[in-house]
Amino acid sequence: MLEAETLRKLQALWEEGERHDAHCNERNEKCLNITMDTGRFLYQLARFSGSRHILEIGTSNGFSTIWLALAARANGGRVISLDVLPAKQQRARENLAAFGEESRVELVLADAADWLAGAPPSSIDLLFLDAERRLYPGYWPDIQRVLRPGGLVVMDNAQSHPDECRDFVGQVLATDGYLAETYTIGKGQFVILKDG
Repeated sequence: MLEAETLRKLQALWEEGERHDAHCNERNEKCLNITMDTGRFLYQLARFSGSRHILEIGTSNGFSTIWLALAARANGGRVISLDVLPAKQQRARENLAAFGEESRVELVLADAADWLAGAPPSSIDLLFLDAERRLYPGYWPDIQRVLRPGGLVVMDNAQSHPDECRDFVGQVLATDGYLAETYTIGKGQFVILKDG
């Protein structure tokens, strides 16, 4: 259960990220956090689906990772979070520790395409995509392989960056066995169900 104090700390971390980004010119140094309502949405999806094996592509400062870890804890599961920037993963490690969730999350410094290629089939219950959007179409074949039947993919920024997401969205919608819908939450959440 999400306690009021946890939600207060999450709100404070989100506000800190917004202040940081307002004074940062380098994209790679920005937090680019999901919104609070997106965090609640991710938590709800993960809890409702009973997801125990959660993968995040795009750790950043760990804000979204914390939401996923809280759901994983309630479900008796774990989170693997991938990023290619060591400084961001270090910041995420510190933030996870502040919430007592560092043991629930494996932070992996790796290229997502390489990691996905080596992952076992049907091993992921829920995948959160919040990274370099132009790379998503290349991930799709392996995402299909690693996602279990009934598993979910959530892609952030479907409405804030539609041009960058168009190829991936079209690719998913053209794939048999998957149902997908965009929800007007935060920056737009494209949710994919492996309906097989």
